[in-house]
Amino acid sequence: MRALIPILVLFLAGHTLPAAEATSEPQSPKETLRWAGCGITKKAFMKELATAYEKIYGVHFQLEGGGATKGIRRVHNREVDIGGSCRNKIPGIPEERGVRMSPVAWDALVVMVHPDNPVSDITLDQLKALYEGKITNWKELGGRDAPIELLVRKGKISGVGRTLRELVWADPDQEFKGSTEYPSSGPLEKAVETHPNAIGVSGISSARKRQVKLLTLEGKAPTYDNIKNGHYLLYRPLYITYYPRNNPKLKEIKRFIAFAHSTEGRRIIRSQGVVPYLDATGLTSRQREQWKIARKVARDKNSKP
Repeated sequence: MRALIPILVLFLAGHTLPAAEATSEPQSPKETLRWAGCGITKKAFMKELATAYEKIYGVHFQLEGGGATKGIRRVHNREVDIGGSCRNKIPGIPEERGVRMSPVAWDALVVMVHPDNPVSDITLDQLKALYEGKITNWKELGGRDAPIELLVRKGKISGVGRTLRELVWADPDQEFKGSTEYPSSGPLEKAVETHPNAIGVSGISSARKRQVKLLTLEGKAPTYDNIKNGHYLLYRPLYITYYPRNNPKLKEIKRFIAFAHSTEGRRIIRSQGVVPYLDATGLTSRQREQWKIARKVARDKNSKP
């Protein structure tokens, strides 16, 4: 992962949108932008920003899900015009090369359980032991005497799965000892709603809209303020993705990104309980420290006989 703030974002911090932003008169759609990406990004801000943008500029969005990987690779393959991702590009992957990643908001990884579960907090060490298969019963976490049903994302390159592996293990190839695998975050979240002994990790931007209980992590709740000030441990950017080379819709895409970073765009993002990227740019340096800690823990673990 790279945590550098793109020069474009710094420019957009002081960007003033055209006068059209001030009008409330809807325009007839004159262009369509096809968007695909992770459901977390879609729920965090994309639907609301797209609706407002169409009202102002008359540009319609076709929104599809599919996950973070599709939000990068479908953009690269020109199957869609613009995408969304909750992870950065993976180095050395041809299908992701050349895609621009513009951070728009901050999300956090949260631990979800069924609403009736008596457990309220989990430590980082317990979370690691859980995913490594070393904790298998709820009584080991202070809960009932019942087997834990660990729900995980399929594969290792999903937005949630890869970010969790990098932030906690500093190892994108870390194996998870899950009970059940899911193709995307939506079905996993729904399963936690109905399975009394289930536990899983997802993004706060979508998980908080479900009927689930969110655990505190090391005593810190994934609140708006805790994410914004970096007190909550596991946070990551949410990106708008696009492929700039020979792109006839590049000007429109850049205008939409500018809108996302504008005063009105950030107001819309905040109204969803999500932290706009430009409201907390200091998190990038704090996140580098988070990665260093994870790498040190991983080195110490591997050095033990």
